[in-house]
Amino acid sequence: MRTYRVGTFIGSLSSTSINRTLAKALMRVAPDDLEFTEIPIGNLPLYSPDFDDAYPPEATALKEAIAASDAVLFVTPEYNRSIPGALKNAIDWASRPWGQNSFDHIPAAVIGASPGQIGTAVAQQSLRAVLSFCNARQMTAPEGYITFKPEVYGDDGSIADEGTEQFLTEFMAEFRDYMERVLTVLPR
Repeated sequence: MRTYRVGTFIGSLSSTSINRTLAKALMRVAPDDLEFTEIPIGNLPLYSPDFDDAYPPEATALKEAIAASDAVLFVTPEYNRSIPGALKNAIDWASRPWGQNSFDHIPAAVIGASPGQIGTAVAQQSLRAVLSFCNARQMTAPEGYITFKPEVYGDDGSIADEGTEQFLTEFMAEFRDYMERVLTVLPR
């Protein structure tokens, strides 16, 4: 059985990130043939085309981590009706220099959590627009706009609500199947 390597982007840099908690839960309920590696984004300098001829080591490591992944999973909060600046900065680094876009044809899924009732719906739409330009192959359904309730999630990734666990399990199963379909047509 093949193991699929999933690079995970946590959009929040917060040490108490609810999206990191959500990511742990997603990994716990994911199919057994998925292997996760977090792709760090907090140590990147701000992107500038001035670096295109000599990428800093942090940006080179980012691009190498994506290249080592079969697919990417974005777990993002919503800041001011969009994605966090650190996540956008990471995407800018990974998609440059021109002609060396690390997201080209990569299978991708987007999900996120917020205490609000609409989860991270607006941020996810913003992220989807950016990923479309980067030519990532996005899973479009199911959508995952999670209203975060702390009592539902354990520090170990456990999920105390049966409906939430079922939804997240189905989300990850669909992502796995979607990834396999894309990689059959566009192998990495």
